[in-house]
Parts: sequence; C-alpha cells; structure tokens
Amino acid sequence: MKDTMYGIVKPAPEPGAVIREDLPIPEVGPRDILVKVRATAICGTDQHILAWTEYAQKRVPTPMVFGHEFSGDVVKIGDAVTEVQVGDVVAGETHIPCNHCHMCETDNRHICENMKIIGVHVPGSFAEYISFPVDCAYKLPKDFSYEHGAVLEPMGVAVHGVDAAQVAGKTVVIYGCGPIGMMAVGAAKAWDAKQVIAIDVVQRKLEAAKDMGADAIINGKETDVVAEVMKLTGYGADIVIDYTGNLGAIKTAFSLIHKGGRIVMVGLPNGTMEIDPTEDIIYKEATVVGVTGRLMYKTWEQCAELINSGKFNIGAAISGVYPLRDYQKAFDAIHEGAPGKMVLIP
Repeated sequence: MKDTMYGIVKPAPEPGAVIREDLPIPEVGPRDILVKVRATAICGTDQHILAWTEYAQKRVPTPMVFGHEFSGDVVKIGDAVTEVQVGDVVAGETHIPCNHCHMCETDNRHICENMKIIGVHVPGSFAEYISFPVDCAYKLPKDFSYEHGAVLEPMGVAVHGVDAAQVAGKTVVIYGCGPIGMMAVGAAKAWDAKQVIAIDVVQRKLEAAKDMGADAIINGKETDVVAEVMKLTGYGADIVIDYTGNLGAIKTAFSLIHKGGRIVMVGLPNGTMEIDPTEDIIYKEATVVGVTGRLMYKTWEQCAELINSGKFNIGAAISGVYPLRDYQKAFDAIHEGAPGKMVLIP
C-alpha cells in the first residue's frame, strides 16, 4: 500500500474545498478498520461544510476531510477487531457511539450522549481511504453494489422515520422530496401504506417521488396544501412525516392530520416556531415523534431487506455518479435541483 492518498479537504474556516494529493493514509487503532472507499455520496451536511454555513462553523474543525456516506473494501483491521475481516465489503454508520453512556448501555447507541460524527468531528470518506471504529461498520450482502451501499446510510434516515410512523394501512403524507424524502416514499409504499401523498416545491423532485411510488403529489408553491390533502383524504391524513425541517411545513403538518393522527419529525429546523398545543396536539390526541439517524443495526437490516425484496427502487434515488475529483460538478447538480443522491467514486 502506498503511503499517501488524495481526498477532498476543507482547508480553512471559509467557503470552498480543495483536492489534496498528499494526505497520509489514516492510522488504525485496536478497534478500528481501514477501508478503501469505493463509493461515497453527498449529504446535506456536506453542502453546509462546503458553503461554510453556521451549522458547519459550529461543528467542523479545519483542515478536515469531510463526507460520511460510503462503502468500500476492508484492507486492514486493528488488533482487537473480530467483527469483520480483510476483504469484507462494508458501509459506514455515521454516528460513532462511545459505548459507555446510559444510552449506549441501553441499546440506544444512535443517540449516544457523547456521539461523534464521521466527516464532521473526525476525518471522513471523501478520500481514497478512511479509518473508523468497527462499531460503525455494516457488512454488506454479497449482491450489493458499492453505489447502493453508499446510500444505505441516508436510506436509513428515511426508513427509521417511516418505521416510527407505523404506516401499514394508513394514509401518509411525506413532506419533502429530496433524496431522503424520496426514499421514504418508497419505504412507505413497500410497507403497505394505503395512500402516499408527497409534497415539495420543486416539480422535478415531485416527479421523482412518483417514480418511487407516490400515489399523489402536491406542489406547495402552486397549490393550497391543506385543501388538497383534505380533498385527497376526505378528513385528513393519518400520518405526516416531515423531512424538510422547514418551520412553515412543520406548522402546516399539524393541520394535515385528523384527530388521533401522528406526526414524525425528521428534518432539522433552523430555528423555533410557535404552535397551539391545545388545538394541535391535546384536543387532537395527536402523537408527535422525533427521529434521528438509524437504529444500530435494526434499521440497516430493514434497508437491506427492502432492497432485496424488489419492492424498493433504490436506483431511482441516485441521480448521478461522478469521479471524486469532479466533486464540484456533483455539488452544482444538487444546487440545480437534481432530486436524488450524487455519488462520488475515488
């Protein structure tokens, strides 16, 4: 193995990134594995890091290799690693648990009290190699492509939200049709939702949601969302799952469910909002659920089962595949409204 690698680096606390050709191959600790990255997808977090928004400024030290959705080949393991072997193909769980806090000890590692995030707090996957704790390695089935493996992590966010919503036999509104919302549409249909209504403000994304199985689509820029949902359902939705984090959308969600309905919040709002808990929650006997990340590793198994079932079109959730060195073209495609995931190949 050579001594250096190339990768995408956020070099300084300012907008932009650079390709570095002289990065050292990461070290491997006793419980770490070294993976040769074969595919890595772009996340909204990576867009924040590239643009150097307030979110990134508060979290990311520089210089930093970013990126955290990936799959690849195990090429080296630490002395205390027994879960995987050299030659295994794995995908990476983004959240690094401490394994010592109350949440970790009660099988809730995905909400670890001391969590670190790959590509945010520690070096990420936009490079030829990545080293990370074996706790974050999910061994892929033999028939998985690297590209599909790289999008399992964001698919897990979608599936965790749909799982929490309990969609079977229900009318479900999916708010937001970015890559994760698209995959949520597919998961809801595969898990026997009676009706799936997708809402967004970008028509291209809504058409992609139809490809994933949405029964109806609503363009929030062109249509009265509440009136249209009432027209489609007759009395309101059983469930709304929000993947936008948009404060206006979340507030509207409380008007879309009928009494006894459920709201699942997945998207991260940038700020606070006012709601009327008496009318929106208490008198409605509404259930409001917060969801983050993926259950380690129930959600991953659910994702693999969905893809292998033939009921979930993972290919429709990938809009483009680019060489890693062409990362800027992939980011530009996202900014131009590409609906699905962009995958980079080192």
